[in-house]
Amino acid sequence: MKEHHLLCRAALFAAAALLATPMLAADDAAQRKDLTAVIALQGLPCGEVVSFVVKGENDFIASCKDGNRYRVYVNAQGRVVVAKQ
Repeated sequence: MKEHHLLCRAALFAAAALLATPMLAADDAAQRKDLTAVIALQGLPCGEVVSFVVKGENDFIASCKDGNRYRVYVNAQGRVVVAKQ
């Protein structure tokens, strides 16, 4: 139970970092790191986000070192969603 609590706290921290980062036009190392953390917390393969495209406010297409691509966004309920592209 304690491990689940820590994982939830880590997920909230990563989501907060994603939301707190302003929308950027240029690729940014901190944003890539935040996206990598969010994808990893969802248990999805990625390794490392090497680039991303901003689709809108809190909406990104992340490209991973291992070739996977994910859309990372905040849905209408305020939850961070990671969807394979």
